[in-house]
Amino acid sequence: MEITQQSNRFINFAEHECKGSSPLYEYLSLKISEDKDLLELSSHAKEGQPIPNLFLGAVHYLLQSGFKHPLKEYYPSLVKQPLNLEGIFPHFKNFCLAFKSEVLHLLQTKRVQTNEVRRSAYLYPSFCYMYDKVKKPLSLIEIGTSAGLQLLWDQYCYSYGDGHLYGKKTSKLQIYAEIRGELFPSHLENIPPVVSKVGLDLHVCDITDPENELWLRSLIWPEHQDRVKLFEKAAQLFSENPVNLIEGDGVSLLYDIAKQTPEDSAICIFHTHVANQMPEQLKHELINIVKKLGTQRDVFHLYNNMWDRKLHLDSYLNGGEEQLIIGETDGHGRWFEWGLH
Repeated sequence: MEITQQSNRFINFAEHECKGSSPLYEYLSLKISEDKDLLELSSHAKEGQPIPNLFLGAVHYLLQSGFKHPLKEYYPSLVKQPLNLEGIFPHFKNFCLAFKSEVLHLLQTKRVQTNEVRRSAYLYPSFCYMYDKVKKPLSLIEIGTSAGLQLLWDQYCYSYGDGHLYGKKTSKLQIYAEIRGELFPSHLENIPPVVSKVGLDLHVCDITDPENELWLRSLIWPEHQDRVKLFEKAAQLFSENPVNLIEGDGVSLLYDIAKQTPEDSAICIFHTHVANQMPEQLKHELINIVKKLGTQRDVFHLYNNMWDRKLHLDSYLNGGEEQLIIGETDGHGRWFEWGLH
């Protein structure tokens, strides 16, 4: 049964995440789903981790670290003219078995901590909406912050296809995203004032460490060179605008950290594509902590991948509670829907 479940994880990953985005990972995932040796190897990943991402990221990391093998000739991130995918799988399996101990070590020590900078494209209008609601400076707390790059959303420039630039227009990092649906976010002209930023993570990823930087780069899918460029620019901006990152259980730390934020600010708790790794009980604990804070302060909670794939915004303002769904979001931030008036 476990092998069947593992196989289904790779099939779902191929069909629902890779299709139309990464032909290489779609092809490999479907092949892995039929191979007992690789399914067994991938099963050694840490509990709660998205196994296909971690397994494929581990192989990508070893290739980018300089491991010599014919497999690299199929990766667009490593060669200018990759070979046809039809010949890749025997080389992929051979690589995994030849370097089994190295793959196992990564599966057991690393985590999927993707810093998808382009997701800031939907964070920016969300925080603009929050500021318009309360007219107070914002105190940001990100759960599952990894290297903290999304906490720099106020340092990035945004383009949404309407001929205008938003955010920090002089930024060296410009993000483009498509806004789908009939509504377009308002109040984008002025960057909301931010008075504090804190990132919480079980394992903070110090991006100044070359090994960590390479791991985060390896989690970017091989075809996505535009994501690599955004990541590199964001990493440079982070070195110029460091943020307070605290290692520990974000849910357990949340209440005390929130109480330390300036009293005249609105607390903005957010996390993207993190809650799917939380046990069900922890999700409910998080919601209860946010609600408790909401009885004492103005609090916003922005999140996705907790109950479903939609982007949610829960507000606790002046003792009242409101739960909104902003819309769907692309996992890599290439597009999002906007459903708020």
